[in-house]
Amino acid sequence: MTGAFDLVPAIAVLPLVSFVIALFAGKYMPKKGALAGIAATAGSLILSLWVALTVATGDGGYNETLYTFVEGTGTFSLELGVLIDPLSALMLVIVSLISLLVHVFSLGYMNDEGETGLPRYYAGLGLFTFSMLAFVFASNILMAFMFFELVGLCSYLLIGFWFREEGPPSAAKKAFLVTRFGDYFFLVGVVAIFAMFPATAGRFAGEGSFPAAAQAAIESGQTFYGFEAQTAITMAGLLVLGGVMGKSAQFPLHTWLPDAMEGPTPVSALIHAATMVAAGVFLVARMYGFYALSPTALGIIAFVGGFTALFAATMGVVKQELKQVLAYSTISQYGYMMLALGGGGYVAAVFHLTTHAVFKALLFLGAGSVIIAMHHNENMWDMGGLKDRMPVTYWTFLAGSLALAGIFPFAGFWSKDEVLFEVLIHGLGDSPLLLGGYAMGLLAVFFTGFYTFRMVFLTFHGEPRSDVAEDPEPVRWNVKGPLAVLGALAVVLGAINMVPIKKLTGAKIDYLHQWLDMAPEGFLTSVHHYAGDTGLLHDYAGYTKGYLAGETGTVLIGAAISLGLALAGVLLAYRLYNVPRPEEHTDRLGRAKTILMHNYYQDEYQVWLATGVTLPVAKAADTFDQGIVDGVVNGISSVSRFSGRGLRRLQTGVVSNYAALLTLGLVLLVAAFGLMGGWF
Repeated sequence: MTGAFDLVPAIAVLPLVSFVIALFAGKYMPKKGALAGIAATAGSLILSLWVALTVATGDGGYNETLYTFVEGTGTFSLELGVLIDPLSALMLVIVSLISLLVHVFSLGYMNDEGETGLPRYYAGLGLFTFSMLAFVFASNILMAFMFFELVGLCSYLLIGFWFREEGPPSAAKKAFLVTRFGDYFFLVGVVAIFAMFPATAGRFAGEGSFPAAAQAAIESGQTFYGFEAQTAITMAGLLVLGGVMGKSAQFPLHTWLPDAMEGPTPVSALIHAATMVAAGVFLVARMYGFYALSPTALGIIAFVGGFTALFAATMGVVKQELKQVLAYSTISQYGYMMLALGGGGYVAAVFHLTTHAVFKALLFLGAGSVIIAMHHNENMWDMGGLKDRMPVTYWTFLAGSLALAGIFPFAGFWSKDEVLFEVLIHGLGDSPLLLGGYAMGLLAVFFTGFYTFRMVFLTFHGEPRSDVAEDPEPVRWNVKGPLAVLGALAVVLGAINMVPIKKLTGAKIDYLHQWLDMAPEGFLTSVHHYAGDTGLLHDYAGYTKGYLAGETGTVLIGAAISLGLALAGVLLAYRLYNVPRPEEHTDRLGRAKTILMHNYYQDEYQVWLATGVTLPVAKAADTFDQGIVDGVVNGISSVSRFSGRGLRRLQTGVVSNYAALLTLGLVLLVAAFGLMGGWF
């Protein structure tokens, strides 16, 4: 009987088949290929659940090569393989579930508007899902890079789906170019890892993995190209981090994500919750055994994550369009995940990745339901009064908003709280850098609560502020169904990892910690990070733990502070915007609002950097190359060419010419000798 692990490739192949069917036969099929995508992603979800069950029942993991396309020559070989452990099994379920719900939701969002090109749309969804699923179970870094790039291509195609309009093509190109800039560093990092550890073939896990080889190199005092192992590993890790920052929209490579809202809303849900933006964080988690060997790399990851969480949250408080608020929310929330990874909270980061996938997909699909009702008007100031007119959308959107704001007992509260707790205790141990990241993450909690419920009150509460809001378009089951599923998960999903409750009661309800503990030796990392029977990953890269008032006291104090800040933000939004006719109170910010509305002028800065710095430097380098380097070479070649042209004229190929020249030469010689004889 075929085992679940043997069918892992089919999890990705099924959406690939739906891509082919929709692309070539979609226009002849009912719903233009949507049904093929729904069937394929449903099959992927069933297989993913089977794989997760197999992992849970004790098989632990699976690491096999499927195909070797460059055979090893004593140094390394290039392979396609499958790596299944608790981390990848969990992510397979997340990706396939969100993709299935997005396919179903698209039936109501896309087909009712007389869209053209729907087979292309559903083909893009299938290829996107295939790319992310294959990336998740990739067994080595080269394979991961290949599918990482394919994920970026799919986002380009789907963001620019409405290519006949002005905005989407520009947004698609921006997303492609900004993320490619980061991926350049990722590619160099891949080359560096292969150069340093060729015998591992870039494998993520097992005794032959490059994290294990890196640990051995540090312990033995090995050097690489004149660099100590520790330094070389840090450099390689930071190079790979460039790709992560691009895909997961971390500062300063975040500017593409708000513009990506030009694409269809279901695509935004897929990008933000389970595919492209999640890919970067997942890659760091997949390589955590490597990053754990570099305190410098972890510190940079944590600080950038904390800064991004606060930086993006401040911009969300002034945005006027529904999807724009959610876009900056995504940047901020992935900043929390990076903060957790850099701060030694591996499980906390995976936990927040899981809960965020649910509530962010819910919020984007909820926004899509509102956009349908509003005839594709996304401006929150034209909405209002939708609470009673769209009850299913409202209550599910509210559940997602409470989870995003981190309000007890919704899913986001548990994961956000654990992120901050892990960073705090390791920062108190011996890292001021982590404490800085923690402070920024904590401050971002207040802004998150404020912008989230400003969005809720402007959209659903008060009186209708436009004719469309008075009589919104009704939505059907294919819109409400996915919202109901995700809304329920946003309420209960936090139960998979209630660490504060465990600290208080001793009950073993930290199920996600226990789940990740099931990874076979060497699968998660090459080093041992589990301490005692606490089930908590800690002490990464020499981090030590510190407490404000003991472990339980620190949990309670940290949770109380973060929850208090979240509630303060919610209450401020309630007071300012939960009124019949709200005013734009952010106008009081004056010049600060202008800066926030222009996103701290990051786009302008990047344009100036490209046109004002990079272009002149490139032109100067080109002038030097053409005038000096090529000039010397061209000058030498010109002498040779001139001499050659002169001599070539003597080589006519005409025999009579040669005879005449010989005769002339003979006459000249005789005359010369005659003259010389007369002289002497």
